[in-house]
Amino acid sequence: MMHRSPARRPSANAPREHVATGPGQIWSWDITYLRSSVRGAFHYLDLIEDVWSRKIVGWAVHDEEAMEHAAVLIDTTTTPSRGNASKLVLHSDNGGPMKGSTMLATLQRLGIVASFSRPSVSDDNPYSEALFRTLKYRPEYPQKPFVSIETAQAWVAWFVGWYNEEHLHSAIGFVTPAQRHAGVDKTILANRTTVYENARQRHPGRWSGEVRNWKRITVVKLNPVNAAAASTVAQDIAA
Repeated sequence: MMHRSPARRPSANAPREHVATGPGQIWSWDITYLRSSVRGAFHYLDLIEDVWSRKIVGWAVHDEEAMEHAAVLIDTTTTPSRGNASKLVLHSDNGGPMKGSTMLATLQRLGIVASFSRPSVSDDNPYSEALFRTLKYRPEYPQKPFVSIETAQAWVAWFVGWYNEEHLHSAIGFVTPAQRHAGVDKTILANRTTVYENARQRHPGRWSGEVRNWKRITVVKLNPVNAAAASTVAQDIAA
């Protein structure tokens, strides 16, 4: 009798931990499929998110998945802040476009540190995974395939504007990613703390405990080495 060899397990060596204390330090990016009106064909959305602020800092929609497209997106996204590119960590999974020669050469030229998930471990790239879930579970997400790449691009442009400028993200204190990225969340969260404290002083009987914690999150970790921290991150990443 022949016995099937055990399935190969993902490497036990977790990716290196990276810590962000402000925007422009760690980016996460990935590619997802958008259905097209052509049977068996798809549009491909490349999306780059700042891990600390959750702001979408770059995106593009193409009719093919290619490392050349990804390299151009990274290059153009870092152009406005080219001076800080050498301090940037770019995290992704192990797909072909992520580890292709053109992409790696672009990262080396810009001085960006490449970080990769373990093979077949989606949890190593949780920020992009959570962002794609938010995108595809929006009530506005089309139930029918996109009739053209222009239609797909227009919808993604709307989503990025909504997500960055209007979406009150639960993991960053119910401020928008754009507010956190620009630093104005400091004032917003401080004002909320004052409002809650004043309300408790006026009506102490309505409060059974402490007021809601509106303290600003100052440190965000990607792939934390501490198990307890990893559990906390998993709960807080959801958009």
